[in-house]
Amino acid sequence: MRLLLGDPDSPQVAERGREEGIGDAIASKIRNTLVHYAPLQNAKGVEVNLHSTTLYSSLYRFDEEALVNTHVYGLPAGHAPVLHLRRLSAGDLFDTYAESFERVWAQSRPAWPAGAAA
Repeated sequence: MRLLLGDPDSPQVAERGREEGIGDAIASKIRNTLVHYAPLQNAKGVEVNLHSTTLYSSLYRFDEEALVNTHVYGLPAGHAPVLHLRRLSAGDLFDTYAESFERVWAQSRPAWPAGAAA
């Protein structure tokens, strides 16, 4: 399982908070999530990384299905559309989002330093 979160200290997360008119709420939510995920630091098969890319969408992938929460400028994620995608033999929308995740993952860093205790 791979979990990829925006870096709460990044200018991209700060900008998203400004755009939504909620200040540092997004950064605070990410930090809170990291506290709750801390027991996963040494869990086999689980990776939690942070990225500093522009936050275009939130992706939740489960094998050959994905939920894509498209971000709308100035609105919180809960007010934006969610697409339910399935990988099909025809079409490439699912793969487009899956490849996007991989590109961001390649630029990310572990959420906790190597060898950090849970």
